[in-house]
Amino acid sequence: MASKLKPFINLRRYTAASPLNQNRSLSSNPSSRTLSTLEKSNYRKQILLANLLQRYGFPPSSLQHFLSKNTFLSNSDLSDTEASLSILLSLKLPQKQLVSLIHDCPNVLRPEFLRKWKSPVSESVPPSAIKSVLEHSSRFGINPDKFHQCNKVLKGLGFCDSTVSKVLEAFPNVLVMNEIDIRRKVEFLVSIDIPLDSIERFFHVFPEILGISTETRLKPLLDEFIKLGFSKDEIKREIFREPRVLGLELGELPRCLELIKTLKCREVIKDEILKEGLFRAGFEVKLRVDCLCKHGLIRRDAFKIVWKEPRVVLYEVDEIEKKIDFLTNRMGFHVNCLADVPEFLGVNLQKQIVPRYNVVDYLRLKGGLGCDIGLKGLIRPSMKRFYNLYVKPYPECERIFGKRREDARVRKRHPAGLWKLMKPPSHVTTEEDVVNMKSFVESLA
Repeated sequence: MASKLKPFINLRRYTAASPLNQNRSLSSNPSSRTLSTLEKSNYRKQILLANLLQRYGFPPSSLQHFLSKNTFLSNSDLSDTEASLSILLSLKLPQKQLVSLIHDCPNVLRPEFLRKWKSPVSESVPPSAIKSVLEHSSRFGINPDKFHQCNKVLKGLGFCDSTVSKVLEAFPNVLVMNEIDIRRKVEFLVSIDIPLDSIERFFHVFPEILGISTETRLKPLLDEFIKLGFSKDEIKREIFREPRVLGLELGELPRCLELIKTLKCREVIKDEILKEGLFRAGFEVKLRVDCLCKHGLIRRDAFKIVWKEPRVVLYEVDEIEKKIDFLTNRMGFHVNCLADVPEFLGVNLQKQIVPRYNVVDYLRLKGGLGCDIGLKGLIRPSMKRFYNLYVKPYPECERIFGKRREDARVRKRHPAGLWKLMKPPSHVTTEEDVVNMKSFVESLA
C-alpha cells in the first residue's frame, strides 16, 4: 500500500515546487517583489549599456560575453561610462582602435583613470600611440608623472616626436624603464660602431631593442655571428642595414642557414636567394618563418614549408600575408593546409591563384564539378592541364579565367626596324660577272 501511495506523494512535492506556486509565493512576499524589480532594473541597465557600446562601434556578437566578464560596467553609473567613451572619442582614436582598446582593456572606461590621463595623452601623445599608452598604463597602474619622465628622457636623447611616438607605440614598457637602462642601450649601439647620428633611426626602426637584455641576449648574439664565420665588418653592415637583426633569438640564425644549405631547388632560385649574401638570406628566412607562425602555424611546419617551397623567400612578407588572407577568408581553407600544399605560397596570387579559384568557384555554384576540388587540385596542375580540365569544356569560363598564356600575343624581342640595320649588304653585280656567268652556262650546254 505504501508503494502505491509513493507516486502521489512525489506529485504533491512537484506541485508545491512548481513555478506557478513559486510565482504566487513571490507575489505575496514584499521582499521578493523588490528583488524582482531590481532584476528588471539591472536587465534594463544592461540593455542600455549594450546599446551605448554599439553606438560607439562595439560588435553586437561579443557584447554578452564582454558584459558578463566586466560586471563593474553594469554596477557603475551609465552616465560615467558614456562620459568615458566621449573622452576616448575626443582623443581622435580610429573606431577600430577604440573598440580594440575597450575589448582588450575595459578598465580604461573607469572615470577616475581617464580623468588623470586625458590631459597628458591629448597634449603629448600622437593618436598612433594613444592605444598602447592607455592600455599599458591601465594594466600596470602607471601614473602620468612616469609618462612625463619617460618622455623627457627620450627627448633628452635627441629623439624627435615621430621617434618618441614609434617607441611608445611599439614598446610601451618603456614607461616603466629608468633612464640608466635606456642610456645603456645607446651605449651598446655606440660600442658596435653605430654612428651617433644613426642612433635615432635605429630606435625608430627597432624600438623593441629596449626590452632586450644586453648581457644575456645582445652580446651572446654577436658572439654567435662571429662563430658562424661572419666578419665584424659584415655584422656591423647588416645590423646598420636592418636593426631587427638584433631581435634574433640565440640559435635562430644557424637553423635558418642550415635550411638554406640543404635547399633542393633550381640553381636560379638559390642564386636569387643568396644574391645579397648568406647573412641576409638567413634573416629573410627568419622573417618568413615568423610570418607563418604569426598566422597560426607551429615553427616546425613553418620551416618545413620554406624548405619545400624556397620561392617563398623571394616574395615580400606582405605578399605572403595577402595569400594567407585569401586562403583563409576567401577560399575557406585552414592555414594548416599549407603544410601539405606549400606550392600555394610560391605562385603569383593575381595571375594564378585568383583566376583558378574563380573558375572552380563558378563551376561549383553551377554544379559543373563532379567532386570537390581541394587545394592540391587547384594549385598543383600545370596551366595547360588546368585549362583543359576546367576551362576549355565551358566557354563561359574563358572570360573568368582570362586568356591562356599560349594564346597571348608574343611580345617582340627587338625594336621595330632593327632588322634593317642587321641586314648584310647585298652584292652588286658587275658586267664582268655577267660575262663570266654566260660563259659558264654555255660550257655546260
